[in-house]
Amino acid sequence: MNIRIYTMTHKKFEVPPDPMYVPLQVGRAVHEDLGYTGDDTGDNISAKNCYYSELTGLYWVWKNVKDTDYVGVCHYRRYLINEKGKVFTKGELEQILQKVDVVTTKRVQLRYPYYEGYKATHHIENLDATGEVIREMYPDYYPYFDRLVHGEETYFGNIMICSKKLYDAYADWLFSIFAEVEKRVDIDSYDDYHKRVFGFISEILLLVWVRANRLSVYECQVGMIGEKAETREMKEKLAGYFERKDVAGAKTYFMERLKKRPDVLMEASDITGELKLCMQVIATCEREFGDRADNAVADGTESKTEKCVLDRGMSFAELMEYFRTLNAAVEAVRKGGDAKDVCSAFPWEQVSDAAVYVAVRVLCTKPGEAEETMRRIPKNMACHLPESSV
Repeated sequence: MNIRIYTMTHKKFEVPPDPMYVPLQVGRAVHEDLGYTGDDTGDNISAKNCYYSELTGLYWVWKNVKDTDYVGVCHYRRYLINEKGKVFTKGELEQILQKVDVVTTKRVQLRYPYYEGYKATHHIENLDATGEVIREMYPDYYPYFDRLVHGEETYFGNIMICSKKLYDAYADWLFSIFAEVEKRVDIDSYDDYHKRVFGFISEILLLVWVRANRLSVYECQVGMIGEKAETREMKEKLAGYFERKDVAGAKTYFMERLKKRPDVLMEASDITGELKLCMQVIATCEREFGDRADNAVADGTESKTEKCVLDRGMSFAELMEYFRTLNAAVEAVRKGGDAKDVCSAFPWEQVSDAAVYVAVRVLCTKPGEAEETMRRIPKNMACHLPESSV
């Protein structure tokens, strides 16, 4: 069985030693040549990389690779991995592909409908236009699209391995849709991030295609190789703000960065989850400051004498661990764990009412879930907010 996996990249990286993994520079027509095979030869759309992202590489493989039985695509930082957390070997994939049609990522389980999440961070008219095109060109696929786009799961990263025949069928379907969508949307006015319309939408379309064709799938974890430079820089900046107890500065910086790069909070970028925890730190401190001011007015004391979480003098790493532990305790209660056991194992006396409130709001997103979780946390061990305030 001949298997070749193309590793999509836009920068130099440490290439896996296994020859099955072949670097492919995407967007080479409009960027500096890195010395790898590029997606700008033969039949290609390399110059459209700003709109299609890694899909320009997927297109190139479809149109130009003819000498392999099985083909795959991954990213220079993201690889499908086995149960031991290692990048797949050829032998392992051969065994799997004899039993299934497609190997791809585990589905991302969302806390909200995909449509609503896309609407919150992208231009929803592009997703709507995609649905219209599918309904017109592939009416049998539309019910799957409509159901899944309003569901709470998706694949991510355009990462997959399958037979070349199946890969070509998928690419033919995908790019025929996008060729028509291109005619109906105007994305040149978008910033660089939001121009990547087709790269974003294709992730949910892979799930649509798999379901509509009733394909058998082996879903596996994605191994992240290293952290994005922009993610690391953000954490370093936020650590400085927290050390100075400058919550307002941290919030302003975070929101400015988030506006430019909404993807920083995605699992593929925030691989440690620490940027999400930073948001929780900011929200907690803001609420603690509000509680501090309210208490000062109520009893006539100086509010500055009361402490917030940043007054504890924790390092950034300690701060992150503090909130991880708090979230783990609240999550255990949310899932129906024994509140007494959970609460006795967690130092609630070191946690403010505000911190518990924010953690509950972060983890409890379904109707009534926050109220039920707060009810199950003993009153004498943490805050018990009125139902109307949660």
